Amino acid sequence: MTASPSPNVLTPQTPPATVLSPPKPVLASTLNRLQPAPETLVLLLALVIGSGTGCAVVLFHYLIQHIHSLMLEDVMGLIVPLGFWTLACIPVLGGLLVGIMRWWLQDFGPNLSALISASQGLDSVSPLRASGKAVAASVSLGTGASLGPEGPSVEIGANIGVIVGQALQMSKERQRLLLGAGAAAGLAAGFNAPIAGVFFALEVVLGTTFATSAVSVVLLSAVVAALIAQIGLGGQPPFTLPSYEVRSPLELPLYLGLGLFASLVSIAYTQSIQRAQQFFDGRIPGMGWMSRVPMLLRPAIGGFCVGAIALQFPQILGIGYETIEAMLRDVQFSLPLLLSLLVLKLAATAISLGSGLVGGLFAPAMFLGASLGAAYGKLMALVLPLSLGSIAAPPAYAMVGMAAVLAASARAPLTAILLLFELTRDYRIILPLMAAVGLSVWLVDRLKPLDRNLSTIQSTSLANSPDHNADVLHQLLVVQAMHQTFLSLPSTMPVLKAGLALTTHQSRSALVVDASEQLIGLVTLQDIHRAISRWETYCHTHAASDRPVIDLTTQTLDDICTKDLLYAHEDERIQDALARMSARGLHQLPVVDRHNTRHIIGLLEQEKITLLCSLTLMQQSLHPYLDMGKDSADGNEMPTAELMSLPQA
Repeated sequence: MTASPSPNVLTPQTPPATVLSPPKPVLASTLNRLQPAPETLVLLLALVIGSGTGCAVVLFHYLIQHIHSLMLEDVMGLIVPLGFWTLACIPVLGGLLVGIMRWWLQDFGPNLSALISASQGLDSVSPLRASGKAVAASVSLGTGASLGPEGPSVEIGANIGVIVGQALQMSKERQRLLLGAGAAAGLAAGFNAPIAGVFFALEVVLGTTFATSAVSVVLLSAVVAALIAQIGLGGQPPFTLPSYEVRSPLELPLYLGLGLFASLVSIAYTQSIQRAQQFFDGRIPGMGWMSRVPMLLRPAIGGFCVGAIALQFPQILGIGYETIEAMLRDVQFSLPLLLSLLVLKLAATAISLGSGLVGGLFAPAMFLGASLGAAYGKLMALVLPLSLGSIAAPPAYAMVGMAAVLAASARAPLTAILLLFELTRDYRIILPLMAAVGLSVWLVDRLKPLDRNLSTIQSTSLANSPDHNADVLHQLLVVQAMHQTFLSLPSTMPVLKAGLALTTHQSRSALVVDASEQLIGLVTLQDIHRAISRWETYCHTHAASDRPVIDLTTQTLDDICTKDLLYAHEDERIQDALARMSARGLHQLPVVDRHNTRHIIGLLEQEKITLLCSLTLMQQSLHPYLDMGKDSADGNEMPTAELMSLPQA
């Protein structure tokens, strides 16, 4: 009898070529043979991503409408004779369908937050799972989940951008650009607001990338997607806003007050979503029993809660555009009703997302902002001793409140300002809008600081999107990343000679020390360039006889180096040192002794931190296989010696 081979996780039972070989990059090889010009490639990519996203978003909205018509009109018409309570059955049915889809697909794939924060290259996107998530969002929204369609629209575009980048086997940087172009196209098509879509991509997805190529791809993708959405869905935005009315310049302080309340609402909004997700995951003390509830049933529980709230307050059901437009049209909502809708919509949205229903958070944020603004406008008219004509009507405050809550929740002020400007097309709203949005975002940054991870709105879903980079930076110490050999120059060295030393050593900076090797300051290439520029400017503007005695040949590093330094200690976390570097836009920090800040131990550089973070993540990925390599009887199965030679994470 022949002994059966020992199981090996690294060697599947099926032939490795069948399982592990990637598909042949037909599109990439074709493109490599054609070798189009960069401008042509940019145009082609923008057209593909923009048109694909536009068509997908149109299909997504049609699917929502058909499911809404089927469930809340046809099915509801059949069961409503049983009683008004049957309204709650529709969200429960939608939750069951979404739960079945989650059970079938197991995972909807990386969300926008995970794609943006990916550090080892963008995660692989499965078209099946991405399509399944879009269908689940259609079911959720069509059956009344208190979420919005814009987040899924953005994710649809982002997934299309990543899939195109994968098909063309592009670099990490180029894939991130296509991700931004897809996100811009998704928001542009979802809101019929291409300018806001462009700024959303540049402000949120790409961060600081305003290069010409990036802007070109993002602009063209947004325009094409918006054009296709206008053809398929009509040229009107999701809701029509009234013209903004300016009553008095003295109203501006009132909008600042609205910005204050908007910041508080946005903090409550994001925190309630996180708490709801913790509740349904059983991570709240005393609620561990929720973790034993099958994932298949959790969306149905969320749908039941939303349906129960809707029995008394049907305005919170679904996307809520009709209610928002009613507030903006100055339909008479009482102050208690507006405040009730504000609280209950917040709770319904948190429950919907936390339970596993699929949708976006832009529309609920605007609902909350409109409710807050309308209530604030009514309250100001009651409490202020001003004539009725000197304060704008509640719709004016509702419009500004929409943008303020959205901006503070998403940490995207430019996107929110431009979005509302595109919807109103009224320049008079800009001044109060900028005041309320600016104050709300500033207050949220002070009250609830945001690390470099993404906010709730940006990610469209907090679930299953860990920031691995932040975890690694939290674990590593400065001593693991610092250079122990570094360039140090004496403070008496002339500037020109120092420039030659930096060039020879191919270094961006050098530490400046005194005769006893104690730290004095830091000199960079920019410092030397600045000294040369100052000298050349002086020579062009003064006669030769007026030139000072000290020039570039006699000026020393002590005269130009930066002496007011930030520094790091070897036993502190890299995360803390990196935050200190980011605050001043620095690329390096001297590492000094904690008891003697002039005694140099090493030099910490951003490039080394990035490399160490990537290597640590790779080690963590390899670590589960190291023990398997040691246990494997066949040395040909795995290069154990090579793996074991790696340092342990």
